Amino acid sequence: MSDPGSAPTIGVLALQGDVREHLSALSGCGAVPVPVRRPSELAAVDGLVLPGGESTTMSHLLGVFDLLEPLRARIAAGMPAYGSCAGMILLAAEVLDGRPDQQQLGGLDVVVRRNAFGRQVDSFETDLEFTGVPGAPVRAVFIRAPWVEKVGADVEVLAAVPEVTSAGADAGAAAGRAVAVRQGSVLATAFHPELTGDMRVHALFCDMVRAALAGSG
Repeated sequence: MSDPGSAPTIGVLALQGDVREHLSALSGCGAVPVPVRRPSELAAVDGLVLPGGESTTMSHLLGVFDLLEPLRARIAAGMPAYGSCAGMILLAAEVLDGRPDQQQLGGLDVVVRRNAFGRQVDSFETDLEFTGVPGAPVRAVFIRAPWVEKVGADVEVLAAVPEVTSAGADAGAAAGRAVAVRQGSVLATAFHPELTGDMRVHALFCDMVRAALAGSG
């Protein structure tokens, strides 16, 4: 792992999903990005991004690659983690509409509804006010996205769906739903910032990793 003050080494879980896009965004934030497929690679990183994809498939592959328990242990020990879309689902304590054999990593005391916004054809974009991200609203791309149904006392809601949205799902049901949350060193978004070229969410996560390194130094 990196020394405090040096560029953090941040992994991207490279089993499925937008791996290349996350690696590029992390590089643009001054981190050293590396793909993670093995426990030895996980042990060498200062933080980890769990990309979008298909959450049940990713859950299965974590077991196949012997990453499930090591990843749970590192998150429990305080390693910063960021999950986008399927990554948010994996980090949640509880998932609604998931498969019975789906494994959860924990780290976020939230209840998440899988595919809450509908099918692929219901994908949409909207602008979000995002706590902790300076400047203009964040353009958010939702693709078969989850939302957060319930948050625990230690979870901070960073962004929610605005009252007026172009969501393919029922606008009344979507309005006000939490779509970005943070609990300590764990961050999650229901949307895909890696697809827009706006690196501010990744910059926030890189700052979280740097802060964790400084605290351990």
